[in-house]
Amino acid sequence: MSDYRTTDTVVVKRRGPGTTIAIVLLIIVVMVGLLFATGFWSANVTKSGALPEVSVKGGALPKVDMDSKEVVVGTSKTKVEVPKVKTETETVDVPTIGVKDNGEK
Repeated sequence: MSDYRTTDTVVVKRRGPGTTIAIVLLIIVVMVGLLFATGFWSANVTKSGALPEVSVKGGALPKVDMDSKEVVVGTSKTKVEVPKVKTETETVDVPTIGVKDNGEK
């Protein structure tokens, strides 16, 4: 006799959209930090910036000379093993369903 009960329990945690947005933003910040840390991106500040006045007049953004490396993508010929799938046609018995008229008048 088989037991219909199992001892395995599955717990599903549901997260709100705020958690997902926070995780995505964290990943973006980490990626940008890695790009600067590894030298893939470099920024040379050529002019110092200044904060605007309290009356929101004036101010200047710093001029930044941004250098980024070029990503080169291409293809090359390489031999790899690829499985082949072959199909064959065979005659088999399949179930059919129909309606038979009993000849009622």
